[in-house]
Amino acid sequence: MRDDLELVKSAAVEAGAIAMRFFRRDPRVWWKEGNSPVSEADVAVDAFLKDALVGARPSYGWVSEEMERPEIREVEADRFFVVDPIDGTRAYLRGEDTWCVSIAVIEQGRPVIGVIAAPALGEVFEVTAGSITRLNGAACSVSRPGAGDRLRLAVPDGMRKRLDAAGGEPILAEKAVPSLAYRLALVASGRLDGTLIRPRANDWDIAAADLLIERAGGLLCDRGGAPGLYTSEGKRHGLLMAASHDAMARVRQLARAIPD
Repeated sequence: MRDDLELVKSAAVEAGAIAMRFFRRDPRVWWKEGNSPVSEADVAVDAFLKDALVGARPSYGWVSEEMERPEIREVEADRFFVVDPIDGTRAYLRGEDTWCVSIAVIEQGRPVIGVIAAPALGEVFEVTAGSITRLNGAACSVSRPGAGDRLRLAVPDGMRKRLDAAGGEPILAEKAVPSLAYRLALVASGRLDGTLIRPRANDWDIAAADLLIERAGGLLCDRGGAPGLYTSEGKRHGLLMAASHDAMARVRQLARAIPD
């Protein structure tokens, strides 16, 4: 597992460097189904990561946001990479800093390696299923707000309006973070108390951050409190939420105002 972590971390850092070569330099952009942008930086980073990771672990499968279809090899189909070459492409194209490279290794449905590199911010998060979560080499953990503390949440604007209209527990609404993977990393490092994730998030948006949060003392789960399972098809999820175990009951209560 340590060898896999070093491989993934090294690849994520180099991928971030590749993305930085296009950053704020008006890269070419195409539009995918659903009016979602993909830039030449996304394509270049994805190609590099596939070569670097699958080249080093040819028995592992490959699931990426930019793939045409999942590539799962029969040799070791229960272990595969889940990659978002640039999570937060819209923010990236606007020249904002809050985007990242997100890579997970999945085994038996759960992440065992997670790395998120945010090169414009100089941050690298890393974790294994048997280690603590680290940010730039230093241990980090989720926040533990007291019962009387207002929760610091970052949620999409539409969700925030629903929470306000529901008249439930007041929150401290932090600035929205376009990159879901990076937003979850902020929960893992204690800079947010939690977040709500609207339905239809993909595996590559959340897999690496899921393990970061788990090993930092928190939980990423569905309405029922169940953690996610990740598949070779890169499935989409329903409403999700992330927080420390101490704050999760309050976050789940807030989530009642959000429809599926």
